[in-house]
Amino acid sequence: MTTLQTPPKLELSTDSERLWQSLMELAKLGATPKGGVNRQALTDLDRQARDLFIAWCRAEGCSIRVDSIGNIFARRMGATPSTPVVMTGSHLDTQPTGGKYDGCYGVMAGLEVIRTLNQHDIQTQSAVEVVAWTNEEGCRFPPCMMGSGVFTGQLSEHEMLHQTDAEGISVSSALDAIGYRGSDELERNNIKAYFECHIEQGPILEDQATTIGVVVGALGQKWFDLTLTGRESHAGPTPMALRKDAMLGAAEVTQAINAIALRYQPHGRGTVGAMQLHPGSRNVIPGEVKMTIDLRHFDADILARMSSELRQAIEDSSQRHGLTAELTPAADFAPEHFADSCVNAVRASAEHLGISHLDIVSGAGHDAIFMGRIAPAGMIFVPCENGISHNESENATAEDLHAGCNVLLYSILEQAGLADAQEK
Repeated sequence: MTTLQTPPKLELSTDSERLWQSLMELAKLGATPKGGVNRQALTDLDRQARDLFIAWCRAEGCSIRVDSIGNIFARRMGATPSTPVVMTGSHLDTQPTGGKYDGCYGVMAGLEVIRTLNQHDIQTQSAVEVVAWTNEEGCRFPPCMMGSGVFTGQLSEHEMLHQTDAEGISVSSALDAIGYRGSDELERNNIKAYFECHIEQGPILEDQATTIGVVVGALGQKWFDLTLTGRESHAGPTPMALRKDAMLGAAEVTQAINAIALRYQPHGRGTVGAMQLHPGSRNVIPGEVKMTIDLRHFDADILARMSSELRQAIEDSSQRHGLTAELTPAADFAPEHFADSCVNAVRASAEHLGISHLDIVSGAGHDAIFMGRIAPAGMIFVPCENGISHNESENATAEDLHAGCNVLLYSILEQAGLADAQEK
């Protein structure tokens, strides 16, 4: 058991109703008829959400800074300005058919922590800063996790500003259009810890009837684009033995991907998410198939092995069916193992509060992954109904959201420390 360093006499709780109301107020911006939210990055709705967040933060006495990619930093000063800052946050943008909690919960939980500290006149040694990252979803402008990627130096600011959406609008132009191309310079080397609250986006916590996921890290990801080329020909006159059926090769590769992931459980993942057939006619044997491949694992060596086995499976299938194959890497994210200091703080906070918890690995990408490359980072998961996310039916209970916010509060206090006068 990890011992929480926050003095036991300090018994605080965030305001469940206030947190819930903030989430519901935010969800009105881009609300969909099916109860979800469509508030994509750098749209006018995103501007409205940003404006609202900043107004709430200023009402709590926070200073506001905005960097060149539009990330918003709201800081509550600490007693000792020279000490490294403790950060928390997530994102305000959503998928086109998104829900009320993905990303937004992490930002609102951070705001609620600041409101609670102010309400109880608690002064921390370190400053506490809430950040709303730009374009985490990546659905309008690729890639995902853009704001945190630029901030941490993992993505090129120049390249990201020139990324365009389907209508040819650049990130740079969109930032100017909503008034959020900032100029504030921020330090990356003065961060003591970063925490991110999030719905799990999976079914494990609900299945285990557990409230808090202590996130120990995130799966590494390797994405590929595969083109298999055979020969299109008439489906009737062409004997089976004389075909060069690209779809048959694609089907075998898909089966191989599933088998590879199953060999490396519990963390192996393998997915074909999209597939295009050419020429796409009912009575023509497909001469070309383009498909996406997504491999994931928590161990870098195993993930490399999975990739090697994928290449062999593609080669074997191509030879059997007379196909040519072109495999192009599309993304490569190393597994992230979060810092013990942050993981222990989350675990100890849940124990201190008497909340059920279990260690868990994130299968999805989050801003905390990039933050973990430059500073100690950790995440707090809470259950979401049926594990559903990126969907208008995404749901979480007020009780679970409140529990996660309380764990965040104590995790931040453990890292930020209390001013000397309050420790006596």
